Amino acid sequence: VMSSSSSSVLETEIFQYIDVHQSDFIEDLKEWVAVESDSVQPDRRKEVIRMMALAADRLAVLGATVNLVNLGSHQLPDGQDLPLPPVILGELGKDPQNPTVCFYGHVDVQPAKKEDGWKTDPYTLTEINGNLYGRGATDNKGPVLAWINAVETFRALKLAMPVNFKFVIEGMEEAGSLGLEKLLEEESQCFFSDVDYIVISDNLWLSTKKPALTYGSRGNACFSVEVECGDKDLHSGTFGGIIHEPMTDLIALLGSLVDPTGRIQVPGIYDSIAALTEEEKKLYESIEFDLEEHKNNSGVKKFLYGTKEEILLHLWRYPSLSIHGIEGAFHEPGIKTVIPAKVIGKFSIRQVPHMDLLVVKQQVVEHLEGVFSKRNSPNKLKVSMPLGAKPWLADVNDPLYKAARRAIKTVFGEDPDFIRDGSTIPVARMFQTVIQKSVMMFPIGAADDGEHSQNEKISRHNYIEGTKVFAAFFLEISKLH
Repeated sequence: VMSSSSSSVLETEIFQYIDVHQSDFIEDLKEWVAVESDSVQPDRRKEVIRMMALAADRLAVLGATVNLVNLGSHQLPDGQDLPLPPVILGELGKDPQNPTVCFYGHVDVQPAKKEDGWKTDPYTLTEINGNLYGRGATDNKGPVLAWINAVETFRALKLAMPVNFKFVIEGMEEAGSLGLEKLLEEESQCFFSDVDYIVISDNLWLSTKKPALTYGSRGNACFSVEVECGDKDLHSGTFGGIIHEPMTDLIALLGSLVDPTGRIQVPGIYDSIAALTEEEKKLYESIEFDLEEHKNNSGVKKFLYGTKEEILLHLWRYPSLSIHGIEGAFHEPGIKTVIPAKVIGKFSIRQVPHMDLLVVKQQVVEHLEGVFSKRNSPNKLKVSMPLGAKPWLADVNDPLYKAARRAIKTVFGEDPDFIRDGSTIPVARMFQTVIQKSVMMFPIGAADDGEHSQNEKISRHNYIEGTKVFAAFFLEISKLH
Protein backbone atom coordinates (compact mmCIF):
# COMPACT_ATOMS: atom_id res chain seq x y z
CA VAL A 1 0.00 0.00 0.00
CA MET A 2 1.30 3.44 -0.92
CA SER A 3 2.18 5.89 1.82
CA SER A 4 0.16 9.09 1.64
CA SER A 5 3.22 11.20 0.72
CA SER A 6 4.26 9.01 -2.23
CA SER A 7 0.63 8.88 -3.31
CA SER A 8 0.39 12.70 -3.32
CA VAL A 9 3.60 13.00 -5.39
CA LEU A 10 2.03 10.56 -7.83
CA GLU A 11 -1.22 12.54 -7.89
CA THR A 12 0.68 15.76 -8.63
CA GLU A 13 2.39 14.08 -11.59
CA ILE A 14 -0.92 12.69 -12.87
CA PHE A 15 -2.77 16.00 -12.49
CA GLN A 16 0.00 17.89 -14.29
CA TYR A 17 -0.20 15.47 -17.21
CA ILE A 18 -3.98 15.96 -17.43
CA ASP A 19 -3.64 19.77 -17.32
CA VAL A 20 -0.97 19.76 -20.04
CA HIS A 21 -3.05 17.49 -22.30
CA GLN A 22 -6.43 19.11 -21.83
CA SER A 23 -6.64 20.39 -25.40
CA ASP A 24 -6.07 16.82 -26.66
CA PHE A 25 -8.86 15.58 -24.41
CA ILE A 26 -11.16 18.30 -25.75
CA GLU A 27 -10.27 17.35 -29.34
CA ASP A 28 -11.26 13.75 -28.53
CA LEU A 29 -14.61 14.97 -27.23
CA LYS A 30 -15.05 17.10 -30.35
CA GLU A 31 -14.51 14.02 -32.53
CA TRP A 32 -17.07 12.01 -30.55
CA VAL A 33 -19.70 14.78 -30.42
CA ALA A 34 -19.43 15.11 -34.23
CA VAL A 35 -20.97 11.63 -34.61
CA GLU A 36 -24.79 11.97 -34.68
CA SER A 37 -25.27 8.82 -32.64
CA ASP A 38 -28.96 9.43 -31.96
CA SER A 39 -30.48 6.08 -30.92
CA VAL A 40 -34.05 7.38 -30.90
CA GLN A 41 -34.42 8.05 -34.65
CA PRO A 42 -34.11 4.94 -36.85
CA ASP A 43 -32.36 6.78 -39.71
CA ARG A 44 -29.43 7.54 -37.40
CA ARG A 45 -28.78 3.92 -36.41
CA LYS A 46 -25.76 3.61 -38.72
CA GLU A 47 -24.20 6.57 -36.91
CA VAL A 48 -24.72 4.86 -33.55
CA ILE A 49 -22.98 1.75 -34.88
CA ARG A 50 -20.12 3.93 -36.20
CA MET A 51 -19.86 5.56 -32.76
CA MET A 52 -19.56 2.13 -31.10
CA ALA A 53 -16.69 1.27 -33.45
CA LEU A 54 -14.97 4.58 -32.60
CA ALA A 55 -15.27 3.91 -28.86
CA ALA A 56 -14.01 0.33 -29.32
CA ASP A 57 -10.96 1.64 -31.23
CA ARG A 58 -10.23 4.12 -28.46
CA LEU A 59 -10.20 1.33 -25.85
CA ALA A 60 -8.07 -0.89 -28.09
CA VAL A 61 -5.47 1.91 -28.35
CA LEU A 62 -5.31 1.87 -24.53
CA GLY A 63 -4.33 -1.78 -24.77
CA ALA A 64 -7.72 -3.11 -23.69
CA THR A 65 -9.16 -6.37 -25.00
CA VAL A 66 -12.39 -5.33 -26.68
CA ASN A 67 -15.37 -7.49 -27.52
CA LEU A 68 -18.17 -5.92 -29.58
CA VAL A 69 -21.14 -8.10 -28.64
CA ASN A 70 -23.82 -8.38 -31.31
CA LEU A 71 -27.35 -8.06 -29.88
CA GLY A 72 -29.23 -8.80 -33.10
CA SER A 73 -32.09 -6.52 -34.15
CA HIS A 74 -35.37 -5.11 -32.86
CA GLN A 75 -38.70 -4.45 -34.53
CA LEU A 76 -40.00 -0.91 -35.00
CA PRO A 77 -43.74 -0.13 -34.61
CA ASP A 78 -44.03 -0.02 -38.44
CA GLY A 79 -42.78 -3.61 -38.63
CA GLN A 80 -39.30 -3.04 -40.05
CA ASP A 81 -36.32 -4.72 -38.41
CA LEU A 82 -33.47 -2.49 -37.31
CA PRO A 83 -30.05 -3.74 -36.17
CA LEU A 84 -29.22 -3.03 -32.52
CA PRO A 85 -25.80 -1.46 -31.98
CA PRO A 86 -23.34 -3.87 -30.35
CA VAL A 87 -22.38 -3.49 -26.69
CA ILE A 88 -18.70 -3.06 -25.85
CA LEU A 89 -17.27 -5.36 -23.21
CA GLY A 90 -13.68 -4.26 -22.66
CA GLU A 91 -11.01 -5.23 -20.17
CA LEU A 92 -7.62 -3.91 -19.25
CA GLY A 93 -5.41 -5.54 -16.62
CA LYS A 94 -5.88 -8.93 -14.97
CA ASP A 95 -3.69 -8.65 -11.88
CA PRO A 96 -5.26 -10.92 -9.22
CA GLN A 97 -3.78 -8.65 -6.50
CA ASN A 98 -5.78 -5.66 -7.79
CA PRO A 99 -9.45 -4.87 -7.34
CA THR A 100 -11.51 -4.81 -10.56
CA VAL A 101 -13.62 -1.76 -11.32
CA CYS A 102 -16.26 -1.91 -14.03
CA PHE A 103 -17.29 1.35 -15.67
CA TYR A 104 -20.66 1.71 -17.42
CA GLY A 105 -21.42 4.49 -19.89
CA HIS A 106 -23.27 5.09 -23.14
CA VAL A 107 -22.29 6.87 -26.35
CA ASP A 108 -25.73 7.31 -27.93
CA VAL A 109 -27.51 10.65 -27.61
CA GLN A 110 -30.94 12.29 -27.63
CA PRO A 111 -32.10 13.89 -30.91
CA ALA A 112 -30.90 17.47 -31.58
CA LYS A 113 -31.35 19.98 -34.39
CA LYS A 114 -29.97 23.51 -34.67
CA GLU A 115 -33.50 24.83 -35.30
CA ASP A 116 -34.71 23.42 -31.95
CA GLY A 117 -33.16 26.53 -30.40
CA TRP A 118 -29.44 25.70 -30.23
CA LYS A 119 -27.07 28.68 -30.24
CA THR A 120 -24.43 26.51 -31.95
CA ASP A 121 -24.48 23.46 -34.19
CA PRO A 122 -25.32 20.60 -31.77
CA TYR A 123 -22.82 18.24 -33.40
CA THR A 124 -19.89 20.68 -33.45
CA LEU A 125 -18.33 20.95 -29.99
CA THR A 126 -18.04 24.71 -29.39
CA GLU A 127 -16.34 26.40 -26.44
CA ILE A 128 -17.98 29.59 -25.14
CA ASN A 129 -16.98 31.14 -21.79
CA GLY A 130 -15.40 27.92 -20.55
CA ASN A 131 -18.39 25.76 -21.53
CA LEU A 132 -18.16 23.01 -24.16
CA TYR A 133 -21.50 22.98 -26.01
CA GLY A 134 -22.67 19.97 -28.00
CA ARG A 135 -25.14 17.09 -27.91
CA GLY A 136 -23.71 14.33 -25.73
CA ALA A 137 -21.09 16.59 -24.13
CA THR A 138 -22.39 15.78 -20.64
CA ASP A 139 -24.77 12.91 -21.45
CA ASN A 140 -22.71 10.77 -21.72
CA LYS A 141 -19.75 11.15 -24.10
CA GLY A 142 -17.87 13.61 -21.86
CA PRO A 143 -17.92 11.41 -18.73
CA VAL A 144 -17.05 8.24 -20.73
CA LEU A 145 -14.05 10.03 -22.23
CA ALA A 146 -13.02 11.50 -18.86
CA TRP A 147 -12.79 7.95 -17.50
CA ILE A 148 -10.82 6.76 -20.56
CA ASN A 149 -8.54 9.85 -20.35
CA ALA A 150 -7.82 9.00 -16.71
CA VAL A 151 -6.85 5.43 -17.63
CA GLU A 152 -4.77 6.73 -20.55
CA THR A 153 -2.86 9.05 -18.18
CA PHE A 154 -1.53 6.08 -16.21
CA ARG A 155 -0.43 4.42 -19.47
CA ALA A 156 1.22 7.55 -20.81
CA LEU A 157 3.19 8.07 -17.58
CA LYS A 158 4.13 4.35 -17.62
CA LEU A 159 2.64 3.91 -14.14
CA ALA A 160 1.48 0.57 -12.79
CA MET A 161 -2.28 0.25 -13.14
CA PRO A 162 -3.73 0.65 -9.62
CA VAL A 163 -6.83 -1.42 -10.48
CA ASN A 164 -8.06 -3.78 -13.20
CA PHE A 165 -10.53 -2.10 -15.53
CA LYS A 166 -13.64 -3.42 -17.21
CA PHE A 167 -15.82 -1.36 -19.53
CA VAL A 168 -19.47 -1.75 -20.51
CA ILE A 169 -20.37 0.82 -23.14
CA GLU A 170 -23.71 0.72 -24.91
CA GLY A 171 -25.44 2.61 -27.70
CA MET A 172 -29.14 2.28 -26.83
CA GLU A 173 -29.46 3.96 -23.42
CA GLU A 174 -31.61 6.84 -24.68
CA ALA A 175 -33.96 4.30 -26.28
CA GLY A 176 -34.35 2.10 -23.20
CA SER A 177 -31.10 0.06 -23.17
CA LEU A 178 -32.61 -2.65 -25.39
CA GLY A 179 -30.87 -6.00 -24.95
CA LEU A 180 -28.59 -4.85 -22.12
CA GLU A 181 -30.23 -6.69 -19.23
CA LYS A 182 -30.19 -10.01 -21.11
CA LEU A 183 -26.48 -9.51 -21.88
CA LEU A 184 -25.70 -8.78 -18.20
CA GLU A 185 -27.54 -11.94 -17.17
CA GLU A 186 -25.67 -14.03 -19.74
CA GLU A 187 -22.30 -12.59 -18.68
CA SER A 188 -22.87 -12.40 -14.91
CA GLN A 189 -20.84 -15.59 -14.30
CA CYS A 190 -18.27 -14.85 -17.04
CA PHE A 191 -17.25 -11.27 -17.85
CA PHE A 192 -18.55 -9.93 -14.51
CA SER A 193 -17.40 -12.84 -12.32
CA ASP A 194 -14.31 -11.00 -11.01
CA VAL A 195 -15.79 -7.47 -10.86
CA ASP A 196 -15.63 -5.88 -7.39
CA TYR A 197 -17.21 -2.50 -8.06
CA ILE A 198 -19.47 -0.93 -10.68
CA VAL A 199 -19.28 2.80 -11.39
CA ILE A 200 -21.82 4.70 -13.48
CA SER A 201 -21.21 8.32 -14.44
CA ASP A 202 -24.42 9.23 -16.23
CA ASN A 203 -26.07 11.90 -14.10
CA LEU A 204 -25.37 15.38 -12.72
CA TRP A 205 -24.47 17.19 -9.53
CA LEU A 206 -27.32 18.95 -7.74
CA SER A 207 -25.41 22.24 -7.79
CA THR A 208 -23.36 24.06 -10.40
CA LYS A 209 -20.27 24.28 -8.15
CA LYS A 210 -20.33 21.60 -5.48
CA PRO A 211 -19.46 17.98 -6.40
CA ALA A 212 -21.91 15.23 -5.51
CA LEU A 213 -22.18 11.46 -5.27
CA THR A 214 -25.53 9.83 -5.99
CA TYR A 215 -26.70 6.96 -3.81
CA GLY A 216 -30.31 6.40 -4.79
CA SER A 217 -33.08 6.94 -7.31
CA ARG A 218 -36.83 6.49 -7.27
CA GLY A 219 -38.60 3.76 -9.20
CA ASN A 220 -41.61 4.31 -11.41
CA ALA A 221 -44.92 2.47 -11.68
CA CYS A 222 -46.96 3.58 -14.70
CA PHE A 223 -50.71 3.03 -14.63
CA SER A 224 -53.50 3.21 -17.12
CA VAL A 225 -57.17 3.40 -16.08
CA GLU A 226 -59.76 2.77 -18.78
CA VAL A 227 -63.50 3.53 -18.63
CA GLU A 228 -65.75 2.39 -21.46
CA CYS A 229 -69.51 2.68 -22.02
CA GLY A 230 -69.91 1.27 -25.51
CA ASP A 231 -68.22 0.96 -28.85
CA LYS A 232 -69.02 4.41 -30.31
CA ASP A 233 -68.83 8.08 -29.36
CA LEU A 234 -72.21 9.69 -28.67
CA HIS A 235 -73.83 13.09 -29.27
CA SER A 236 -74.34 15.13 -26.13
CA GLY A 237 -77.65 16.52 -27.43
CA THR A 238 -79.09 13.07 -27.98
CA PHE A 239 -77.59 11.26 -24.99
CA GLY A 240 -76.32 13.95 -22.58
CA GLY A 241 -78.22 13.73 -19.30
CA ILE A 242 -79.42 10.14 -19.66
CA ILE A 243 -76.19 8.09 -19.57
CA HIS A 244 -73.23 7.52 -17.25
CA GLU A 245 -70.47 9.27 -19.17
CA PRO A 246 -67.06 7.54 -19.10
CA MET A 247 -65.22 10.87 -18.98
CA THR A 248 -67.11 11.94 -15.86
CA ASP A 249 -66.24 8.61 -14.21
CA LEU A 250 -62.59 8.95 -15.23
CA ILE A 251 -62.26 12.53 -13.95
CA ALA A 252 -63.65 11.39 -10.59
CA LEU A 253 -61.21 8.46 -10.52
CA LEU A 254 -58.18 10.62 -11.39
CA GLY A 255 -59.36 13.30 -8.95
CA SER A 256 -59.36 10.75 -6.13
CA LEU A 257 -55.66 9.93 -6.43
CA VAL A 258 -53.87 12.90 -4.92
CA ASP A 259 -54.91 15.83 -2.70
CA PRO A 260 -54.01 19.54 -3.13
CA THR A 261 -51.01 19.17 -0.80
CA GLY A 262 -49.53 16.49 -3.07
CA ARG A 263 -50.33 13.63 -0.69
CA ILE A 264 -51.29 10.38 -2.43
CA GLN A 265 -54.82 9.33 -1.40
CA VAL A 266 -54.42 5.60 -2.04
CA PRO A 267 -54.86 3.85 1.34
CA GLY A 268 -51.78 2.02 2.62
CA ILE A 269 -49.38 3.51 0.07
CA TYR A 270 -47.15 5.10 2.71
CA ASP A 271 -47.13 2.06 5.04
CA SER A 272 -43.96 0.35 3.84
CA ILE A 273 -41.75 3.39 3.23
CA ALA A 274 -38.35 3.12 4.96
CA ALA A 275 -38.23 5.27 8.08
CA LEU A 276 -36.08 8.40 7.87
CA THR A 277 -33.07 7.92 10.19
CA GLU A 278 -31.32 10.74 12.03
CA GLU A 279 -28.08 10.00 10.15
CA GLU A 280 -29.89 10.29 6.83
CA LYS A 281 -31.70 13.45 7.88
CA LYS A 282 -28.32 15.05 8.67
CA LEU A 283 -27.16 14.45 5.06
CA TYR A 284 -29.81 16.94 3.92
CA GLU A 285 -28.60 19.88 6.04
CA SER A 286 -25.27 20.48 4.27
CA ILE A 287 -26.57 19.91 0.73
CA GLU A 288 -26.09 22.85 -1.60
CA PHE A 289 -29.40 23.43 -3.38
CA ASP A 290 -30.76 26.75 -4.61
CA LEU A 291 -34.51 26.66 -4.06
CA GLU A 292 -35.16 29.94 -5.88
CA GLU A 293 -33.11 28.84 -8.89
CA HIS A 294 -35.00 25.54 -9.03
CA LYS A 295 -38.26 27.50 -8.89
CA ASN A 296 -37.14 29.88 -11.66
CA ASN A 297 -36.07 26.92 -13.83
CA SER A 298 -39.52 25.41 -13.45
CA GLY A 299 -41.36 28.64 -14.23
CA VAL A 300 -43.86 28.07 -11.40
CA LYS A 301 -44.79 30.66 -8.78
CA LYS A 302 -44.77 28.46 -5.72
CA PHE A 303 -43.72 24.98 -4.61
CA LEU A 304 -45.73 22.74 -2.26
CA TYR A 305 -42.98 23.12 0.37
CA GLY A 306 -40.96 26.08 1.55
CA THR A 307 -37.69 24.59 2.79
CA LYS A 308 -34.77 22.94 1.01
CA GLU A 309 -35.05 19.84 3.24
CA GLU A 310 -38.78 19.36 2.61
CA ILE A 311 -38.36 19.84 -1.15
CA LEU A 312 -35.51 17.32 -1.40
CA LEU A 313 -37.26 14.78 0.82
CA HIS A 314 -40.32 14.93 -1.42
CA LEU A 315 -38.20 14.62 -4.57
CA TRP A 316 -36.01 11.75 -3.39
CA ARG A 317 -37.33 10.13 -0.26
CA TYR A 318 -41.10 9.99 -0.59
CA PRO A 319 -43.29 8.68 -3.38
CA SER A 320 -45.13 11.06 -5.71
CA LEU A 321 -48.09 10.61 -8.03
CA SER A 322 -48.37 12.51 -11.32
CA ILE A 323 -51.25 12.47 -13.79
CA HIS A 324 -49.93 12.57 -17.34
CA GLY A 325 -52.87 12.60 -19.71
CA ILE A 326 -56.12 11.26 -21.07
CA GLU A 327 -56.33 9.24 -24.26
CA GLY A 328 -59.56 9.25 -26.24
CA ALA A 329 -60.68 12.68 -25.00
CA PHE A 330 -61.33 15.54 -27.43
CA HIS A 331 -58.34 17.86 -27.14
CA GLU A 332 -58.20 20.02 -30.28
CA PRO A 333 -59.13 23.73 -30.19
CA GLY A 334 -62.81 24.64 -30.69
CA ILE A 335 -66.00 22.99 -29.49
CA LYS A 336 -67.12 19.45 -30.21
CA THR A 337 -70.16 18.24 -28.31
CA VAL A 338 -69.11 14.62 -28.15
CA ILE A 339 -69.34 12.04 -25.39
CA PRO A 340 -66.27 9.79 -25.85
CA ALA A 341 -67.16 6.07 -25.63
CA LYS A 342 -63.84 5.07 -24.11
CA VAL A 343 -61.24 7.14 -22.28
CA ILE A 344 -57.93 6.09 -20.75
CA GLY A 345 -56.28 8.06 -17.97
CA LYS A 346 -52.53 7.75 -17.48
CA PHE A 347 -50.67 8.36 -14.24
CA SER A 348 -47.52 7.17 -12.55
CA ILE A 349 -46.18 6.72 -9.04
CA ARG A 350 -42.48 7.23 -8.35
CA GLN A 351 -41.79 4.68 -5.67
CA VAL A 352 -39.10 4.54 -3.00
CA PRO A 353 -37.63 1.78 -0.79
CA HIS A 354 -39.28 -0.44 0.54
CA MET A 355 -42.44 -0.16 -1.52
CA ASP A 356 -43.28 -3.36 -3.38
CA LEU A 357 -44.46 -2.93 -6.99
CA LEU A 358 -47.04 -5.71 -6.75
CA VAL A 359 -48.42 -4.34 -3.48
CA VAL A 360 -48.58 -0.81 -4.95
CA LYS A 361 -50.46 -2.16 -7.96
CA GLN A 362 -52.94 -3.97 -5.73
CA GLN A 363 -53.48 -0.87 -3.53
CA VAL A 364 -54.12 1.33 -6.58
CA VAL A 365 -56.51 -1.17 -8.17
CA GLU A 366 -58.47 -1.61 -4.92
CA HIS A 367 -58.67 2.14 -4.38
CA LEU A 368 -59.91 2.89 -7.91
CA GLU A 369 -62.38 0.00 -7.86
CA GLY A 370 -63.72 1.28 -4.52
CA VAL A 371 -64.20 4.83 -5.83
CA PHE A 372 -65.81 3.47 -9.00
CA SER A 373 -68.23 1.16 -7.23
CA LYS A 374 -69.62 4.08 -5.17
CA ARG A 375 -70.56 5.79 -8.46
CA ASN A 376 -72.96 2.95 -9.41
CA SER A 377 -71.84 3.27 -13.01
CA PRO A 378 -72.63 0.52 -15.51
CA ASN A 379 -69.46 1.36 -17.46
CA LYS A 380 -66.52 -1.04 -17.71
CA LEU A 381 -63.44 -0.22 -15.64
CA LYS A 382 -59.99 -1.64 -16.41
CA VAL A 383 -56.88 -0.72 -14.40
CA SER A 384 -53.44 -1.91 -15.51
CA MET A 385 -49.76 -1.25 -14.77
CA PRO A 386 -47.95 -1.48 -18.14
CA LEU A 387 -44.55 -0.59 -16.71
CA GLY A 388 -42.84 -0.91 -13.36
CA ALA A 389 -39.23 0.03 -12.58
CA LYS A 390 -37.84 -0.44 -9.09
CA PRO A 391 -35.99 2.16 -7.02
CA TRP A 392 -32.24 1.87 -6.44
CA LEU A 393 -30.37 2.57 -3.23
CA ALA A 394 -26.72 2.25 -2.22
CA ASP A 395 -25.02 2.57 1.17
CA VAL A 396 -23.11 5.85 1.54
CA ASN A 397 -20.83 4.13 4.06
CA ASP A 398 -19.75 1.55 1.48
CA PRO A 399 -15.93 1.58 0.90
CA LEU A 400 -16.57 2.57 -2.72
CA TYR A 401 -18.27 5.81 -1.60
CA LYS A 402 -15.51 6.50 0.92
CA ALA A 403 -12.88 6.15 -1.82
CA ALA A 404 -14.81 8.48 -4.15
CA ARG A 405 -15.31 10.99 -1.37
CA ARG A 406 -11.56 11.11 -0.70
CA ALA A 407 -10.81 11.51 -4.42
CA ILE A 408 -13.26 14.44 -4.60
CA LYS A 409 -11.70 16.05 -1.53
CA THR A 410 -8.25 15.74 -3.17
CA VAL A 411 -9.30 17.29 -6.49
CA PHE A 412 -12.04 19.75 -5.55
CA GLY A 413 -10.91 20.59 -2.03
CA GLU A 414 -14.30 19.87 -0.44
CA ASP A 415 -16.50 16.97 0.58
CA PRO A 416 -19.22 16.05 -1.91
CA ASP A 417 -22.94 16.29 -1.28
CA PHE A 418 -24.59 12.88 -0.99
CA ILE A 419 -27.64 13.14 -3.21
CA ARG A 420 -30.43 11.01 -4.61
CA ASP A 421 -32.27 11.33 -7.88
CA GLY A 422 -36.02 11.88 -8.08
CA SER A 423 -36.22 10.16 -11.44
CA THR A 424 -35.55 6.53 -12.32
CA ILE A 425 -32.13 5.19 -13.31
CA PRO A 426 -32.91 1.66 -14.52
CA VAL A 427 -29.29 0.78 -15.30
CA ALA A 428 -28.09 1.24 -11.67
CA ARG A 429 -30.80 -1.06 -10.41
CA MET A 430 -30.15 -3.50 -13.28
CA PHE A 431 -26.44 -3.84 -12.42
CA GLN A 432 -27.18 -4.15 -8.71
CA THR A 433 -29.79 -6.86 -9.23
CA VAL A 434 -27.99 -8.89 -11.90
CA ILE A 435 -24.31 -8.57 -10.87
CA GLN A 436 -24.91 -8.26 -7.09
CA LYS A 437 -21.87 -6.01 -6.49
CA SER A 438 -21.53 -2.47 -5.11
CA VAL A 439 -22.88 0.07 -7.60
CA MET A 440 -22.07 3.77 -7.38
CA MET A 441 -23.18 6.76 -9.40
CA PHE A 442 -20.28 9.19 -9.72
CA PRO A 443 -21.37 12.27 -11.71
CA ILE A 444 -18.93 14.86 -13.05
CA GLY A 445 -21.45 17.13 -14.85
CA ALA A 446 -22.94 20.21 -13.18
CA ALA A 447 -26.63 20.91 -12.51
CA ASP A 448 -26.92 23.40 -15.39
CA ASP A 449 -25.49 21.12 -18.13
CA GLY A 450 -28.89 20.73 -19.80
CA GLU A 451 -28.79 17.02 -20.69
CA HIS A 452 -31.55 16.20 -23.25
CA SER A 453 -32.11 19.94 -23.69
CA GLN A 454 -31.03 22.62 -26.15
CA ASN A 455 -27.48 23.92 -25.67
CA GLU A 456 -26.31 20.88 -23.72
CA LYS A 457 -22.79 21.44 -22.37
CA ILE A 458 -20.11 20.31 -20.00
CA SER A 459 -17.74 22.93 -18.66
CA ARG A 460 -14.03 22.59 -19.50
CA HIS A 461 -13.47 22.71 -15.73
CA ASN A 462 -15.79 19.76 -14.99
CA TYR A 463 -14.45 17.70 -17.90
CA ILE A 464 -10.78 18.16 -16.97
CA GLU A 465 -11.21 18.07 -13.17
CA GLY A 466 -13.55 15.10 -13.70
CA THR A 467 -10.71 13.30 -15.48
CA LYS A 468 -8.46 14.04 -12.48
CA VAL A 469 -11.05 12.90 -9.97
CA PHE A 470 -11.40 9.54 -11.74
CA ALA A 471 -7.60 9.11 -11.72
CA ALA A 472 -7.45 9.95 -7.99
CA PHE A 473 -10.35 7.54 -7.43
CA PHE A 474 -8.38 4.65 -9.01
CA LEU A 475 -5.59 5.27 -6.48
CA GLU A 476 -8.09 5.45 -3.58
CA ILE A 477 -9.68 2.14 -4.58
CA SER A 478 -6.30 0.43 -4.77
CA LYS A 479 -5.66 1.62 -1.18
CA LEU A 480 -8.81 -0.21 -0.02
CA HIS A 481 -7.22 -3.53 -0.95
